[in-house]
Amino acid sequence: MTRNRRTFLKSIPASLAVGAGAVSLANQASETECLDYGLSFICNKASFNAVRFWVESRTTVIDEEAGTSQVFYQCGACKSEHTFAEEGLFIEDNYDFLPVLGGHDWLLFRRPCRISETYREVKADVWGEPVLKLRYGKGVTELSSFEDIRNATAEGRPIVAQTEIRNEETKLTAVIEYPVKTMNISLDNSVYQVDTGPIAYPDLSQRFDPPIECISLAFVAFNVAHFADFIIEQPTPVVLDEQELAQVYHYSKPFSLPARNRLLALALPT
Repeated sequence: MTRNRRTFLKSIPASLAVGAGAVSLANQASETECLDYGLSFICNKASFNAVRFWVESRTTVIDEEAGTSQVFYQCGACKSEHTFAEEGLFIEDNYDFLPVLGGHDWLLFRRPCRISETYREVKADVWGEPVLKLRYGKGVTELSSFEDIRNATAEGRPIVAQTEIRNEETKLTAVIEYPVKTMNISLDNSVYQVDTGPIAYPDLSQRFDPPIECISLAFVAFNVAHFADFIIEQPTPVVLDEQELAQVYHYSKPFSLPARNRLLALALPT
């Protein structure tokens, strides 16, 4: 039987729900604002490698009780390498490498073809002091109707999504912002669907120390304003003929959450 995601929302734990007290995205900013993800980077100052990373998404976690907020910047992935070697630049036993910055802490994801104890590691000041080179979108407009979304998509305008989730028990709220890489448009039925990632998905069920430990990699999908589906990278069984052969890191176990979704379109360069 095909699962109805709107019905599925009724079965999720109350601790994951967005409550009536959640801060509205529209009320968090005095103006429509988002990053220009084609022009936002994190630079570093280490003499051994002043590496620059592309910012692929950002997540702001707001602690209502403490009156604080923390921003996490998820950067683009690369492959493990022998940096600046004369030959043989890629490591033979290769893995995907993806960094996330929060304050002075880096969460480093290393994804090999097998389960590994070094899949995630938190380190401080890995490449010296990080320098945020963030640029904000110009001519940003909110897409408030299907027609707006359809037209912005057809015009090739960059589209950025903001998804707000909240945990009522912990009073933690998160706004996840990310560029929409894939936008599906049904001209027949006047329906859109965002499907994109990876993003920095925050676990709001508790307060972590250090805070960056709350982050996992995920993909997100939505086609209405009031819920979003997520699928998180995690150890996942490889099964053949009902027998588990191995485990690998893969995006698995999708789930739905109440959310507030907003779509923003940037002006095209002139």
